[in-house]
Amino acid sequence: MSFLYLGALLVSLGGLAILDRRFRLAFWADARRAGLTVGIGVVGFLLWDLAGLGLHIFARGDSPNMAGILIAPELPVEEAFFLALLCYTALLVWRGLERWRR
Repeated sequence: MSFLYLGALLVSLGGLAILDRRFRLAFWADARRAGLTVGIGVVGFLLWDLAGLGLHIFARGDSPNMAGILIAPELPVEEAFFLALLCYTALLVWRGLERWRR
């Protein structure tokens, strides 16, 4: 059991938070709205993952770098953090482009 992948995701999320704080794009501009946006995105993608797993379209990969902790059958904890990273990145890019266009 290794926490390498989870650690990399957490470091990446920390880097996004530093950028967010520096430019006040999402959480440092409006934490409630940013939290709802990222949260709704993560929940939506987790539901999509669960549907794909239930239909046997998706399968959990096996990697020595994963923690081995599951939040649902065949759904590793790293998936939730990856989806948070994905949604947070998209939000920051959107807000950054929005500000840049002004």
